[in-house]
Amino acid sequence: MIDFLKDFLGVFVGGLVKIFMGIFGGLFQMVNFVEYKNVFDTYSPGWNAGNWALAVVIAILIAAVIIALVWVIIYLIIRFARRLKRKNVVLNQDLVDEITELKRQLVRVNMEKDRILQMRISDVGFQTELGEGESQEGDTGDIKEGESRFYKLSSVDRKWEEGGPERNYNWDITLSELCDRFRLYAANNPDRPWRKLYYDIRIIRLFFSAYATTRLVILQGISGTGKTSLPECIGHFFDNPTCITSVQPSWRDRTEIFGYFNEFTKRFNETETLRAMYDATYSEDVYVCVLDEMNIARVEYYFAEMLSILEMPSREQWVVDLVPSGWPSDPKHVIKGRFRLPENMWYVGTANNDDSTFAISDKVYDRGMPININSKAQPFDCPVTEKIHVSYKHIEAMYKVAMEEHKVSPENIQKFEDMDNYVIEHFRLAFGNRIVKQLKEFVPVFVACGGTEIDGLDYVLCNKILRKFESLNLAYIRDEVDAYIQYLSDNFGEENMTECKEYLERLKKLF
Repeated sequence: MIDFLKDFLGVFVGGLVKIFMGIFGGLFQMVNFVEYKNVFDTYSPGWNAGNWALAVVIAILIAAVIIALVWVIIYLIIRFARRLKRKNVVLNQDLVDEITELKRQLVRVNMEKDRILQMRISDVGFQTELGEGESQEGDTGDIKEGESRFYKLSSVDRKWEEGGPERNYNWDITLSELCDRFRLYAANNPDRPWRKLYYDIRIIRLFFSAYATTRLVILQGISGTGKTSLPECIGHFFDNPTCITSVQPSWRDRTEIFGYFNEFTKRFNETETLRAMYDATYSEDVYVCVLDEMNIARVEYYFAEMLSILEMPSREQWVVDLVPSGWPSDPKHVIKGRFRLPENMWYVGTANNDDSTFAISDKVYDRGMPININSKAQPFDCPVTEKIHVSYKHIEAMYKVAMEEHKVSPENIQKFEDMDNYVIEHFRLAFGNRIVKQLKEFVPVFVACGGTEIDGLDYVLCNKILRKFESLNLAYIRDEVDAYIQYLSDNFGEENMTECKEYLERLKKLF
């Protein structure tokens, strides 16, 4: 029986061996250059010029066939590797989505547990040890008569009733001096641990200029370049600690920003972000709020209302509804259940792009100002620099002066309008009125901060317009990219628009 199996299986295995030997033997025979040489040596003696010409043509044709075959094999291997990579990415995304959904379910379970606990506490008439009219953070008992349902916001009222910090604002500092001074402060200051943070002056100019046209700045780039440290250090520079909120994967709506009203306890569960917003209404200081890892959840879900409100042309419209109606015990700046967002708060989102995060949509990018931080600045020596007190009104006044004194030249405005037509014709994209408005507001302030008009134009074009190319099929527009780079050189100069040109060159390398 053993001999039977050996002979029977040998027929099948021998066939497989002959198949592989035939395939690889044929490929080896095609590139057997020694055999080609032997044939030439055998027949070439006595050839005339016509014979040699014919032989060379045949040799070139055979070489072309071999090269084409090798190229096809390499192409198929690359296609297979890419498909395998995409399959792995899809599988990884499925795992990320599953983990995100599990986290959301865990949050819902915890909230349900809290509601059940609150009902039990209400049933047994739980009393805290605090005095009448007082409450404690996290108290889940029913609200007492005359007690505020906004614990954190009411505590802010009491703090300012006792007297807030006195400020001696600097009304003489200019935008360029403000940028230079912060750069020195970040690198060397007496307020530990904010020391030895080195930033390129261009990044700082972009940061301060961005708030002339929007209230949301998105700091993105590789990890470890100081995206979170930059706005946190700015808070200390203005002598006003930054509010840092870590975004969670389960965030889906506005309650993650403001909090929610608990129908069982009749209390409003405020977030630290809302508390910082409310605190800002009492002061002229610049307040900074950081949404750390903002794209670990979908920004257009939980921040949608804020994006719409901050887009309103009149700040009188910057109002959110916290509760349906007002109570006499509500905080002073919550009128009939409505709260007006502070004018002196800057919002900063930090973003990393990897398998655990979501892509930030055009809706968010169009309304915010993205700043890429992909490298660390070189250390430099500087004197110890103290923090400064600057009113947001002074900064906004300097923005208005800059927009009047450093208007974008009509020549460059016309070039951008011509470019709009070029991009529509070749890439089927359009700028939109919002981007033109941001251009006219941002570039003059960037110049006042110490930059140049052409660099400001370069930044806006690259980060607000060319970024949209990523949503196109780059394989079909690759031939247009070189022509567009030449178009930029012809209209703005060979040595200008370097950020745009480098970005377009990186797009080309993707294919």
